[in-house]
Amino acid sequence: MTDNSKPIVSAVITTYNREKSLRRAIESVLRQSYRDIELIIIDNGSTDGTKAVIQSYAKNYKIKYIYQGDQGRYLNALNEGINVAKGKYIAILDDDDFWCDKNKIEKQVDFLEKNPDYVLVGGGLIGIDEKGQEIARYLLPEKDVDIKKKILISNTLAHTTILFRKDAWEKAGGYDEGLDWGLWLKMGKMGKFYNMQEFFVVYTGHQRGNPGFIEKRYTKLKWLKTDIGIKKKHKGDYPGYKRALLLCWIRYFYSLLPFRLPPKRQLWLLLFRARNLLGRLKSR
Repeated sequence: MTDNSKPIVSAVITTYNREKSLRRAIESVLRQSYRDIELIIIDNGSTDGTKAVIQSYAKNYKIKYIYQGDQGRYLNALNEGINVAKGKYIAILDDDDFWCDKNKIEKQVDFLEKNPDYVLVGGGLIGIDEKGQEIARYLLPEKDVDIKKKILISNTLAHTTILFRKDAWEKAGGYDEGLDWGLWLKMGKMGKFYNMQEFFVVYTGHQRGNPGFIEKRYTKLKWLKTDIGIKKKHKGDYPGYKRALLLCWIRYFYSLLPFRLPPKRQLWLLLFRARNLLGRLKSR
């Protein structure tokens, strides 16, 4: 890609005080076999060595670095990164995760170019614990009809595996309080979804001492209300509204328990299994 040409793909990373894990995320983008990618990094007010890490790569690679002094603006940071992106397609990567398939973007661009009626394409996850040991592998529903049957019950699209069309993001109005889930629900009314049955991302699951946006920004009750609000807003667009509400309450009451599962059976693993169980009950 020349300096004056428009990239086909824009990869957006938002970061805050993750100098230890950010390098791994950046390198997973730079290792992609598909070369027509611009990398945009939105720094949400880091006070550690994050800026130095980014600058060490910017010497040799074309990286757009945007510093935000106001912390806690994850959704605004995502929207800002995509607003300045020049790519036809957008890929999001969290600073504590990384792409494990060097052909991820190449495969997804090829799919979307050949299938203009699809607004996005995702893939599978590999979960790891605090020591970097694999916990589990998840392949999400593949076809549009199966994804949309379950998406109101629980998110059937893994955020950092997704490649989506920027124009669909614009029509949807970007990210809002529904996070990526809310965005998918809006996009799903514009076109089709697809999950490749391949593993694209190594996911940390917001390990202990490494909280994600929801843990930092929302109280348990606030997230419950937000979660229910998303489902209520889209209950006429997707099936499974009652089961979706049930899972909301299961998640909430579990969070109030005075104990936690061992590391290899974290909450996100339990909820993934609960969602699959609800899906099987529905199909009977």
